[in-house]
Amino acid sequence: MECDDYGLTRTLERENLNLNPLQRGGVLPAEAREALYEFSDGYSICDYCEGRLDQIKKPDINRFLDDLADFINIDLVRTVHGAREGKFAVMHALCNKGDTIIVDGNAHYTTHLAAERNHLKIIETPNNGHPTFEIKPETYKQTLEDAIDKTEIKLAVLTHVDGDYGNLTNAKAIASTCKKLGVPLLLNCAYSMGRMPIDAKDIGADFIVGSGHKSMAASGPIGVLGMTSEWEDTVLKRSERHEKKEIEMLGCTSRGAPIATLMASFPHVKERVQRWDEEVKKTRHFVKEMEKLGEIIQLGVKPKEHDLVRFETPIFDNIARSHPRRGFFLYEELKRRRIVGIKRGQTRWFKCSVYSMTMEQIEYIINTFKDIIKKYQP
Repeated sequence: MECDDYGLTRTLERENLNLNPLQRGGVLPAEAREALYEFSDGYSICDYCEGRLDQIKKPDINRFLDDLADFINIDLVRTVHGAREGKFAVMHALCNKGDTIIVDGNAHYTTHLAAERNHLKIIETPNNGHPTFEIKPETYKQTLEDAIDKTEIKLAVLTHVDGDYGNLTNAKAIASTCKKLGVPLLLNCAYSMGRMPIDAKDIGADFIVGSGHKSMAASGPIGVLGMTSEWEDTVLKRSERHEKKEIEMLGCTSRGAPIATLMASFPHVKERVQRWDEEVKKTRHFVKEMEKLGEIIQLGVKPKEHDLVRFETPIFDNIARSHPRRGFFLYEELKRRRIVGIKRGQTRWFKCSVYSMTMEQIEYIINTFKDIIKKYQP
């Protein structure tokens, strides 16, 4: 049986302009691709392991985790299989069955699943609705205060940048509220850690999670869990039977190619976050030019503070109504022009990102959308 029988090729998606915001921050640099090959065998990272993944010194995972903690300015860091596993571990360590937590209305579905898996009750802070869908610090504060009047709140969870609208929350203000009310804060930075500068101590978060494969140029699955030293004994409690092993980490977490590529990409990631202002500027230009095309409206907070963009696109939905390929026409028109990442069949709205693209590439994408509109609305 050939590997192609399972569809294990993605040359089109890899070589063309990919607008999928889920993937823009996870593109591997050359150094990481070399590490991917070098550590592709199972357990290859464990040649010199003495019982703890975070203590391996060849390759120097131990020093890397210290450097990673410095990078996001937090006391302690562990790698996990993804941001979702980091959220689950914190909830599991801090909460008991039936406890209540606060989450924001733009939370990723895995925040809900992590809570459900831990048998926790959820109180949700609503966003302010169409068209900005913003999580306001004063709304989060009111929701938290009202909840505390009724029950004990074990944990507050906040999405730093959400995956639906790309809104950057005022995490520092919300963290201040949580601190005053005595509730630990877990900040989900899956779409921000590795794309933009993060300073956990300046924000005031007790816990922070990130995604290596989503925003830190690593092959997945791998995530980052950071915490203040205050919570070390609680979250990183060791097994009584296997004294080297940390229970919430199930001994060892993501190993092999995922952590090797995360380490190899780290210099690249540290450098690119310093150019975050340029990325925001490019995104705002992209939004401005797209909206000029007519009946294309950016949802979420304006002006953009993150690269993830969600557009309402009635102009394409109207074309789809009479097109023989219906909603698939847009995907196919873009694909012919070597642009991918918009989901097949989607024309009423779509999410996209031009993160790390050149201005020349961005202008090509804008002109492509313009040409498609002219083709069907001459």
